[in-house]
Amino acid sequence: MGGLNGIYAVLDSSVSDDLIVLLDAVLRAGVRIVQYRSKSGTDRGLLSRLIIRARDAGVVLIVNDDLDAACEADGLHVGQEDLAKLVGVDLRERLGQRLLGISCATAAQAAQAQRLGADYVGSGPYNTTSSKSDAGCAIGEAGVRAVAQATSLPVAAIGGIALADLESVARSGARMAAIISAIAKPAHGDAESAARGLVAQWARVRRLVEAT
Repeated sequence: MGGLNGIYAVLDSSVSDDLIVLLDAVLRAGVRIVQYRSKSGTDRGLLSRLIIRARDAGVVLIVNDDLDAACEADGLHVGQEDLAKLVGVDLRERLGQRLLGISCATAAQAAQAQRLGADYVGSGPYNTTSSKSDAGCAIGEAGVRAVAQATSLPVAAIGGIALADLESVARSGARMAAIISAIAKPAHGDAESAARGLVAQWARVRRLVEAT
């Protein structure tokens, strides 16, 4: 599997009508890690098609919330509420070598995620976001930095992140920028060009941060 760094595209069924087309666009743009998210329930037929495309491209495909479905893909991502529903389930045993990501808004949650055997944490919302109604208040660069400093795990900042935010995201200590609307519903251009611009900008700001 590819490394946990760079642009992390979240393919959300509530934001995009055709996730196959969206996946193909982000793959052409050079995105190396994607997540399938459907709060209305996993479409297993769609997931199978996404998995085949991602694997053919050598790209990591994570499933949001659905543990059984995640065991067909490359890993699982859960939020704090969904994690609470899985108390008593040994996620590391069920997932085996697959990836486990846990959403964390605080340093304490990040430390707990590491104890649970997470491979990375998602931190946010970075900005106010319309793609997740229960996301909570924005924590910004300082909030993501607090999470990143509390764990040795890679951090994916998420929540309303646009091209102009990538430098501050990189300076927060996050290794990934998880993007939903800025790819699925870009203000200008199409999904592929938006994703390509994000990938290129992330590479530039990472070089700047590493040089300072």
